[in-house]
Amino acid sequence: MPLFVLFLSIYLFTAAGNLGLILVIRTDSRLDTPMYFFLSNLAFVDFCYSSVITPKMLGNFLYKQNVISFNGCAAQLGCFLAFMTAECLLLASMAYDRHVAICNPLLYRVVMSPGICVQLVAAPYGYSCLVALFHTILTFRLSYCHSNAINHFYCDDMPLLRLTCSDTHSKQLWIFACAGLMFISSLLVVSVSYMYIISAILKMRSAEGRRKAFSTCGSHMLAVTIFYGTLIFMYLQPSSNHSLDTDKMASVFYTVIIPMLNPLIYSLRNKEVKDALKKVIMSRNQAFMFMKLRK
Repeated sequence: MPLFVLFLSIYLFTAAGNLGLILVIRTDSRLDTPMYFFLSNLAFVDFCYSSVITPKMLGNFLYKQNVISFNGCAAQLGCFLAFMTAECLLLASMAYDRHVAICNPLLYRVVMSPGICVQLVAAPYGYSCLVALFHTILTFRLSYCHSNAINHFYCDDMPLLRLTCSDTHSKQLWIFACAGLMFISSLLVVSVSYMYIISAILKMRSAEGRRKAFSTCGSHMLAVTIFYGTLIFMYLQPSSNHSLDTDKMASVFYTVIIPMLNPLIYSLRNKEVKDALKKVIMSRNQAFMFMKLRK
C-alpha cells in the first residue's frame, strides 16, 4: 500500500502538471508562440507516456494481481515505444526552435511559421507510430514457449525477448538499428543546435541579453540532459555492469519521474509561464467569488 500511495501521488501530480501546463498555454494569448506550441505537445506526450505505464502498475499494487493479457501487453508495448520515441524527437525539434530563436531572431517568425511548426511535430508523431507498430508486430509474431512471467513492471522489448524460443537475432538487430538511428540523429540535432546557440550567446555584447538567452534555453537543456542521460546510462553501459534491477530503476525514472519533472522544469524556470499560471488562478478565483456573491 505505501508504494500504491507513492505512485498514485506521483501520477496525479504528473497529470495535473502536464494537463495544467497545456491549459495555461492554450488560454493565454501571450504564449501563442512556436516555443510554447512545442512545449504543449511535449506535455501531452509526457502525460500519455506516464498513463501507459502507471495506471496498470497502480492496479497491480492495489489488487495484488500482476497479470496482463496478451493483447494488453502488445498495446502497452506499442504505446510505450510510440510515446518514448515521440518525446526523444520532440526534444530535438525544440532544440532547433531555440537555435532559430537565438541565432536568427529577426527571421524567427518567418522560419518557424505555423506550417513548419506543425511539420516538426507531425513528423515525430508519424515516425514514432510507424516504428512502434513495426516493433510490436515483430515482437508478438515470435513464439513464446518459456515462462509467461515477465521480469519487469511493464511490457518492454528486452524482457519479452527473454521469454521467446524463436531466433531473436534479426529482431535485436532491428531494435538496435532503429534505436541507434533515432537516438544518434536526435542527439546530433540537439548537440549541433546548442553549439550554435552557445556560440551566438558568447558573441552577445549585452550581459542582459546573454542572461535572457541562457534563461530561455536553460529549461530545455536540463530536460534534454535528464532524458538523454537516462537513456545513455541504460543502453550504453558495458554489458558486464548491466543488470535487470538496474534496468528497472532506470525505467522507473524515465517512465514515472521524468514526466513529473518536465512541467516543473519548464514552469518554475519560466517567468512567462508563471505569470500566465497566476492569471489563470486569479481569473478562476474571481469567477468563484462572483458566483458566491450572486448566491
